[in-house]
Amino acid sequence: MTYLPGIEQSVDGFFASAIDAIITIDGSSRIVQFNPAAEKLFRCPAEDALGSPIERFIPHPFQRSNGEYLRPSQPSGMATQSMGKFGSLRGLRADREEFPIDATMTQIESEASKLFAILIREPAERAPADEDLRPSEESYREVVLRSPLAMAVTRLPEQKCDVLNDRFTDLFGYTIDDVPDVAHWWPLAYPDETYREKVQADWQKRVQRALELNCAMEPMEAIVHCKDGSTRYIEFHFAAVADAFLVSFVDLTERRRAEVARSETEERFRVMADAAPVMIWMTGPDKGCTYVSKPWLDFTGHLLEEELGNGWAEGIHDEDRSRCLENYFTAFNRRESFRAEYRLRRHDGEYRWVYDTGLPRYDSGGEFAGYIGSCIDVSERKAGETALSTLGQRLIQAQEEERSRIARELHDDIGQRLAILSIHLEDIRTAVRESSNVVLEQIEETVAQTRVLGRDVQSISHRLHSAVLEQLGLVMAAAGLCREISERKSIQVDFSSEGMPRILSPDVALCLFRVLQGALQNAVKHSGARVCDVSLIGTLKEIVLTVHDSGIGFNPQDAEKGTGLGLTSMRERLKFVHGDLSIVSERQRGTTIRARVPMGA
Repeated sequence: MTYLPGIEQSVDGFFASAIDAIITIDGSSRIVQFNPAAEKLFRCPAEDALGSPIERFIPHPFQRSNGEYLRPSQPSGMATQSMGKFGSLRGLRADREEFPIDATMTQIESEASKLFAILIREPAERAPADEDLRPSEESYREVVLRSPLAMAVTRLPEQKCDVLNDRFTDLFGYTIDDVPDVAHWWPLAYPDETYREKVQADWQKRVQRALELNCAMEPMEAIVHCKDGSTRYIEFHFAAVADAFLVSFVDLTERRRAEVARSETEERFRVMADAAPVMIWMTGPDKGCTYVSKPWLDFTGHLLEEELGNGWAEGIHDEDRSRCLENYFTAFNRRESFRAEYRLRRHDGEYRWVYDTGLPRYDSGGEFAGYIGSCIDVSERKAGETALSTLGQRLIQAQEEERSRIARELHDDIGQRLAILSIHLEDIRTAVRESSNVVLEQIEETVAQTRVLGRDVQSISHRLHSAVLEQLGLVMAAAGLCREISERKSIQVDFSSEGMPRILSPDVALCLFRVLQGALQNAVKHSGARVCDVSLIGTLKEIVLTVHDSGIGFNPQDAEKGTGLGLTSMRERLKFVHGDLSIVSERQRGTTIRARVPMGA
């Protein structure tokens, strides 16, 4: 059996030497002390009794009636009460013998635990059956003297101090010589007359109520002036025992100092939070908001009470609320930090974009205490990002329009004129077929050069703007580009596709086609590879373009920092369709470029 700390050990000596049987129980009515007299009375060794419920020593027919007296009834402090009238209580020895008993219960409480000492006698000749049971004076004097709580016992009618225990002197420094009666206590403990009158009035009011209701006094707290000049914050308990008053003193000084320090810390935090240029908030472990700073209240135009709990979420834009709360609750359940952007209604009704960050916080004991976070208004930044994004998209669109115009001019004008020139040269060669061989050779060479020039112009036109892409779609255009490069360059490009949708957004198709052009151009110019693999894969979620070569590889970080615009252009194009680009490359192990675009882009 594990004893409760503090109280029971301090009275071991008294319990062992007491003549009367004394059983001590805890708040659950289980036995924590069983002195030798109790062993003899109940014919049961202490080691067998400890940990047992007190009902073990009450006959079954009397357990209900006796239990009413044994049930701890005093909420606090120390109180002594007789447990029923003579003849109404019965005990049960270990050998199952029943016998009449007299019993008196005393309650002793500290900050750590609450115990109830039951003094039990087997009565001989007694007075009439309705005579009140009386506790042993010496027994309870010993209990007071050995108590780990500071205690004082005064006697009526003079209110002289009968007992001041050692703990009382240790706590306050006063002895029985300093405090012979209650009248000496008041000016010593409360030298300030105004404060003394206030405490005394409160004390007398509580004592009077306790006496009228025959119950323990409601505890009160006050600051006590000690003999050495220091002060202690004390909780007082009072109980009446026959013609004596018993007062116990619980020292709450350290707890009070901790509360004051915590209050001061919280006040400094609030001052700092109210002065900060950001909106600060806090929640408890139940996810509900417990605090928002003054900048938050100024921004929303609400009162603090309106923002507590889940009230703060009412100001979030309807389109953002569910996403924002889901992000918050997911992070909260995982005890993780989070970041979120959402629109929050300002006091003038305008919705402003805010950037919100939150971190889990823990108390001094390591217990999760909720979250703390801050918000800043990023509406101007969002507007700037939107403007830059729109500008970049317009620039790329303008670039594509210029490419298309140049491609049409090359195809429709320059290409046609070169074709006509080639035809005229053919006619001239026919007309002078019988002329000298030198002239024919020159004409043949000119015809060949004109044809090559025509094909080059056609290739430039195709690279600038693919008519196949518009007419037949991304798969056919990509396959044609791979075939063209294989025919014209010293590299084999193998193409495959799978699961591609029949209908694809023109923006997505153009974006992936340009990324493929750039990736193949880099492979041809820099990789030194003989073979390159290209694949287009469509799934329910995304479209993935992969370009892999087994060439010399490169350092992607160095390439990003370089002056070339190839990779930057790919990333910018993908950003406009909510896609992303990944590059994996190692020296002498080749390069893999992968572009992903969500299916709904």
